[in-house]
Amino acid sequence: MNEMPSIEKQRSRKRTRRIFMDILHKTLRPPEKLTVSQWAERYRVLGESSNFKGRWNNTVTPYLVGIMDAFQDPYIQEINFCKSTQVGGTEAMLNMLGWCITESPATAMIVYPSDDLAKTVSKSRIRPFLEKTQAIAERYRPKASKELELRLDGMTIYLRGSNSPSKLASIPVKYLFFDETDKMEGATKKEASPYSLARERTRTYANSKKIVTISTPTLKTNYTWTIHENADEQRRFFVPCPHCGKEILFVFSQLKFDKDEKKEMGVRERAATAVYICPECGGKITDKDKYSMLQKGQWKAENKKCAGRAKSVSFWLNALYSRFLTWADIAEEFLASKDDPERLQNFVNSWLAEPWEDTRLKTSSELVLECQTDTEEFIVPDWAELLTGGIDVQENCVYWTIRAWGTSMTSQNICHGQAIGLEEAEDIMNLTYRKADGSGLLVSLALIDSGDQTEMVYDFCARNSEWALPAKGSAAMGSHFRISKINRADSKAYGMNLVLIDVGKYKDAIAARMQRKSGKGAWMVHKDCDMEYANQVTAEHKVTERRAGKKRVIWTLKTSHAANHYLDTEVYAFAAADIMGVRQMFLREMEPKEETQKEKTEEESGWLQTGGNWLG
Repeated sequence: MNEMPSIEKQRSRKRTRRIFMDILHKTLRPPEKLTVSQWAERYRVLGESSNFKGRWNNTVTPYLVGIMDAFQDPYIQEINFCKSTQVGGTEAMLNMLGWCITESPATAMIVYPSDDLAKTVSKSRIRPFLEKTQAIAERYRPKASKELELRLDGMTIYLRGSNSPSKLASIPVKYLFFDETDKMEGATKKEASPYSLARERTRTYANSKKIVTISTPTLKTNYTWTIHENADEQRRFFVPCPHCGKEILFVFSQLKFDKDEKKEMGVRERAATAVYICPECGGKITDKDKYSMLQKGQWKAENKKCAGRAKSVSFWLNALYSRFLTWADIAEEFLASKDDPERLQNFVNSWLAEPWEDTRLKTSSELVLECQTDTEEFIVPDWAELLTGGIDVQENCVYWTIRAWGTSMTSQNICHGQAIGLEEAEDIMNLTYRKADGSGLLVSLALIDSGDQTEMVYDFCARNSEWALPAKGSAAMGSHFRISKINRADSKAYGMNLVLIDVGKYKDAIAARMQRKSGKGAWMVHKDCDMEYANQVTAEHKVTERRAGKKRVIWTLKTSHAANHYLDTEVYAFAAADIMGVRQMFLREMEPKEETQKEKTEEESGWLQTGGNWLG
């Protein structure tokens, strides 16, 4: 007869069974699904480079939660964060990357503006992030990693500079991140833009890819703002007013402070008066109110462009939402920047997260139409002494303009248009254009764009050398233009003059003279000027561009693919007038005055002699 197991044996078996069942449950239990924001609070530890050291806390930057968690939305494939500086964009990107490593590993790539920056960030931020985050450190393989190729269990992270296109075009990736997108180079004649090249790497993962772009905007035509405007959804962060409870946005126009420079107050004193005014109830919102408002804030979609679920989403956030800045900080930066275009551009880009346009030389189609005179099309103004032309050559047509010139560089467009080819433009340029009194003028000189279809233009100018010269835009020069020579031995135009033009200088001059009231020294157009011409002449604006750590001021299109052909023709007509001596016209005006003065002196001398006799 078997003996009953002892009480101790029974307890031991129960413990063993319980342990076994716990292990079995843990093994078979489906993995816990964490959002990126939950992952960050559980695993992320911030290092020396962060404003807040220690464990990640979503309450510090609550607006990042919605951006990070959009990464797990199965419908969303592209996330753009159009932001001001210092609002945690890069940290949010690292949290998304960390989630990929532990929750859904696959090949990833991070693209920076340059290889050097990629190496710096790898050393100062990415590697410390991998080593200090415990959940990641056990997967990280430092010995197998390289400076720009970081190896982990189940995935590799490639870091690339946008200035090395060949490195962007060889690796299929599921996760693609862009940091400081607007500092990347654009497309060239030989290759697509680095942004487009990198995106091609995700084609293998058609439905599961994730593309994240994070940057401060610069120009409307650059990557960040273009991506923002083209997204299926644009989202903005709404917060409740502490007074009326209505949801509002933080916008700079509602930040009120003393702007009166006549008062004996410094910039800091005026900035200290800053307070935010609720646009709904007029209540004053202080810095102390901001924290609780941000905790209750939520992202809402605006300008939705798709019928169903959005595949691309852009989040927009300015510095007014930052917990690290007071209303006074923002007001002070504006007051210190407003009179310096370069600093003002930085304020608009880096603080307001908006694209920049230089208002000093701001032009618009409406401004062009304000420059209309009472003179009919094709009629030369009475004050005009010279006609010049400009021709912009396109693949299937040419654009042309004829401008009349007088003293003090007074000018007026008397006609413009499109022609099928240069032969038709030749007939137009050789017409006699008459004044109201019937006297006529011919076009003295027309400059023709030779940047495209060069040989055809050279041949045409060789046949029409009495009135036509080829022209080409050049890098910034000391003068407005320079006369060079065509040195192609096999060209019919060999030895002919070629005009090199500093296009930027002439666009500056056109924009500045466009601001003047019609009259002496102004840039004007004829009575029936059309809107197409007005739009093209003002299709560009002047901006400060930063490339490879250097700054330059350039004219660029306000919107992608806008037509600017008439602007080019006006630049050529202006340069032609310069060559014909328009700046020295006032000297001819002075000559008859000197003769009149001489005659008057002689008359006075004779009168004095006669008068002497009369007195005697």
